[in-house]
Amino acid sequence: MDINLAHSPDADDIFMYYAIKFGWVDVKDYNFSNSALDIETLNREALRGIYEVTAISFGLYPQIWDDYALLRTATSFGDGYGPKIIKKRGRRLKPNFRVAISGEYTTNGMLFRLYYPKARVIYMNFLDIEDAVKSGMVDAGVLIHESILDFDETLEVEKEMWDIWLELVEEELPLPLGGMALRRSIPLNRAIEIEEILTEGVRVANSRKRELCQELESRDLVRISDRMLDRYLNMYASEDSIELSPLQIRALNRLYRVIYNIDVDIEDYLIPRGYKEIRYK
Repeated sequence: MDINLAHSPDADDIFMYYAIKFGWVDVKDYNFSNSALDIETLNREALRGIYEVTAISFGLYPQIWDDYALLRTATSFGDGYGPKIIKKRGRRLKPNFRVAISGEYTTNGMLFRLYYPKARVIYMNFLDIEDAVKSGMVDAGVLIHESILDFDETLEVEKEMWDIWLELVEEELPLPLGGMALRRSIPLNRAIEIEEILTEGVRVANSRKRELCQELESRDLVRISDRMLDRYLNMYASEDSIELSPLQIRALNRLYRVIYNIDVDIEDYLIPRGYKEIRYK
């Protein structure tokens, strides 16, 4: 069965998928191909139902949950860290400051608009945000992915998205950023197998981390390397990314209460594992 899996080109998504790409995981009768696109493009393509399996921003999920099941694996959460709002050093921001954000449907974009309702938002590719702030095109920008680790010395952090998250939820929960979703039109037995393969891919990636990182760097598949790559993966593609924990599920439920003002148990939208036990009993 052919499966086109879409993910972002940042290091954590690459890391969590490429154990499968390199043939380190038994994929049964599946033929996985992959497309690397920026996260806002992935979100918009998910709204159109383009890919069988796709990375998404967690904030988007309620808008597609009738068509996509949320996967338990390949997740990225912040825990004491996350996207950063940056500005020129010493600059004071007005309430209606101009800000560059990586996308309308990104989790950080949704939380930002709640916290700064008067800010004038400009959407652009995340790779262009730092330069937009440096040039004065915008007053501030929200850095995501690897950009949070190393930015120009003329810039400084105005606010951490982690701190905004804690203020909004009034509880210390991990910050949900992104995960994977699978189209519901895929037969349930196949959906279960695909989730198991992807979960094993993330598990193998973590167990063979050094080897996998060397392969990714040697093939120029990631934008950062060495200690910075290791630091970044420890943040967003660690053993905590293998499978959703009860605490992470609780954080997702709170995210949807904050953004959409709905009470939901996200476990109801995951792939039901009990089906496999019943079918093969």
